Amino acid sequence: MQDKIHIEVTFKNISNLPCVYMEKAVLEFVSLNRHRVKYSRLDIRTEAGRKRFLSLSCSLYGEKAVYVNHRLAPIPGLFINGELMFNIIPSRQELEKAIDDQLSKVGMANGDS
Repeated sequence: MQDKIHIEVTFKNISNLPCVYMEKAVLEFVSLNRHRVKYSRLDIRTEAGRKRFLSLSCSLYGEKAVYVNHRLAPIPGLFINGELMFNIIPSRQELEKAIDDQLSKVGMANGDS
């Protein structure tokens, strides 16, 4: 069983309001569930963020689509354990359901940890 699920948000910069609001939605949930959730901002302006962004893009579309056709993961995009969950800002209910579903998959539903 995993210790935590990993939530990642692809992030361009603070002037990109969809990125800001996507992150805000996630952080509200994470602050109440730190024992079950790890959060990472994938800031594409940093080397580590770019590498992870490309890795997620390749897992979504394949290397040829990324490097030849320039098909990239959405910004903002919300990934849970490397799987794209949302490419638009989810409602609180949608976000909670997606996270609860992922927690159940890894045996960490409410009260399991």
